[in-house]
Amino acid sequence: MTTSRVQGRRRTAGLRTRNSAEKQTLTAAGRAGFAARGVVYVLIGVLAVRIARGSGGESADRQGALAQVAAQPFGKSMLWALVVGFGSMALWRGARALGRGPRHKAASRVLDGGRAVFYAAVCWATAAYAAGGGQGSSGNAQSQDWTASALKLPYGRVLVGAAGCLLIGIGAVLAVRAAMRRFLRQLDTGTMSHRTKQVVTALGVGGGVARGVVFAAAGIFILVAAVRFDPDEAKGVDATLRSFTQTPVGPWLLVGVAIGLVLFGVFSFASARWRRL
Repeated sequence: MTTSRVQGRRRTAGLRTRNSAEKQTLTAAGRAGFAARGVVYVLIGVLAVRIARGSGGESADRQGALAQVAAQPFGKSMLWALVVGFGSMALWRGARALGRGPRHKAASRVLDGGRAVFYAAVCWATAAYAAGGGQGSSGNAQSQDWTASALKLPYGRVLVGAAGCLLIGIGAVLAVRAAMRRFLRQLDTGTMSHRTKQVVTALGVGGGVARGVVFAAAGIFILVAAVRFDPDEAKGVDATLRSFTQTPVGPWLLVGVAIGLVLFGVFSFASARWRRL
């Protein structure tokens, strides 16, 4: 065997080793990200249940969830663990956006890229919260501030209205895809028992539909803010959830949505275990 052939095989073996290590790293990053997402959604759902019962003074959004984490023993360490989790999710989504083959659609790249930016922002906000001892404005105030700034731009009313319609569309797509059980295509269901698959399916359907409802409702409020040219009409997750108590069925709608968000959080943990990454 010639020296050049031996060197070529060594380079090929080294490349395979590096690719395997990179894949394992990205897989671990994705699983950490889904676990972090699960923690936040479970806590938001629990806070929303408290609000429905009239005993919740905390905000039922990511800010409130982080406050709950910070209040626990070793809360600071847990917050930084979430920072690592969200950063890992951003890394995994970014790698998917940049590393897909030519057979994958450009829309998939754009979607993963958008999600990478979103989770990078969540990671930064969580790190700022952990480093600053919980300082920062609420999600409701941030939503109104962003809407007010956007309305001041040229064609700001149109931009805000388009953002509201986009959020409504995203919520509808999330709910429909969940109801159609499209998420099962992304899970390694072959390694699940029949009972486990039934439970995970129920978590994905119930949680995904509830998540879509919250997104769509938030989009409706943004659209109303554009129509009325009033940034105070825009609502964050907390105010959106609280608005469900003002429906004819009272707090029961909020209870249902809150339970759905808890289910989605648990489904995120299932995704950390069985998602094909």
